[in-house]
Amino acid sequence: MRIIVLGAGEIGRHIATSLSKMAHSIVVIETDEEIVQELEELLDARVLQGNGTSVETLLEAGTGESDLFIALTSSNENNVMACSLAKKLGAKKVIARVHPGLQREEWLFDYRGHFGIDHILSSERLSAIELSKFVRNPESLVVEEIARGRIELQQVIVSKDSDAVGCSLKDLKAPERTRVAVISRGGEHTVPGAEEKLQGGDLVTIFGEPRKLRKLARRLQNSQKREDALRVVIFGGGEYGFSLAQMLESWDCKVRIFEKDQNRALELTDRLSDTVVLNADGTYLAELEEEQVGDADFFVAASGSDEDNVMTCLQANNLGTKNCLTLIHRTDYANAISSSGRHFGVLAAVSPREATLRDIERFITSDKFHVVKTLDAGQVIETQVERGALVCGRMVHEIEWPEGCVLVARMQGVHATVPGPEDSLETNDTVYAMVTKKALKPFLKLVK
Repeated sequence: MRIIVLGAGEIGRHIATSLSKMAHSIVVIETDEEIVQELEELLDARVLQGNGTSVETLLEAGTGESDLFIALTSSNENNVMACSLAKKLGAKKVIARVHPGLQREEWLFDYRGHFGIDHILSSERLSAIELSKFVRNPESLVVEEIARGRIELQQVIVSKDSDAVGCSLKDLKAPERTRVAVISRGGEHTVPGAEEKLQGGDLVTIFGEPRKLRKLARRLQNSQKREDALRVVIFGGGEYGFSLAQMLESWDCKVRIFEKDQNRALELTDRLSDTVVLNADGTYLAELEEEQVGDADFFVAASGSDEDNVMTCLQANNLGTKNCLTLIHRTDYANAISSSGRHFGVLAAVSPREATLRDIERFITSDKFHVVKTLDAGQVIETQVERGALVCGRMVHEIEWPEGCVLVARMQGVHATVPGPEDSLETNDTVYAMVTKKALKPFLKLVK
């Protein structure tokens, strides 16, 4: 694919380097002359010094013939404007990195539609999502978000003591708008029909709105609801820590944040409704002891310093914290800690660079769909219902869906849901489906 990357900062450089290794044709646009010279020696790519909001620069980079334009500078305005221009100039798909605050405002204003942007991402929010998965779903084997975080995918093992054992899916009485999309049993993976019955030990892939899905997961696992809220301590009140605290507040967690900057601590106190903000330096053992961090269920290090994040996790683990999570900006460090961190108390390490790359990778395809997640049974794909498609104006239960296909989500504008049988599909709806290899083409024929 012909890909243009605007901005070669921490995130942009990693994305450009990773994509160039995948044998794509890469053009990097960067304003800093020193960085341009450095990248020319480092990357198998064309590196262009210039302003990404200049039409002349965009034309020189070949924007009109590009398959994908990714704006990754630190400026919302530059990224949004550059993507809007790139789309008008002929780029097939455009992606803008934005501040998490702007992304949170998508409920109020459709930035994507207004500026003609295909996808908006925030590396801070993507990282916070990755961290929150471990807190919200510690017993789930896999947790992924789709439909801009409105719908979640989980993989859980059915307990032999669950009352769901022996139930067919049609009689399961699962929470409304949740789906059992895959059943894995004895090395076989199937996209089940309504008559399929669950057995103890089944690995099932389920979809739904996160809170409803949590009820289904607990029932399948036969796990009891906690009477007390999870106690979570976050080290670092920057955008990563703030985004994570916002997510966890809505999950009834008791959250505390260590933030040593007094002005930032006051700001966090104003902006967070149910989080205790501690104006203290979490790198000091005495501060951690005073706040009884050892009693926390989770300690999450989310500062801008990799070294401080790792060391505070070690200290929290020594004090008795059950689970420690850390943000690691350097990808090689994150991989090392993820593979061996459990030996010294770190449950997982999340890299903002890798979280951003994974989000972008699903757009790197010449097909008329994006692969959101690949599973043993098939793929979760995202595509758009085109005008004149067979499904347009028809209710879900009226459509003869191919065997091996389950519709798991639908987005209309910024609103997402798991579609029910009485819901109608319309032109420009974004739909998500779990499809086997055999069902992929028949499914696309219905929506294209």
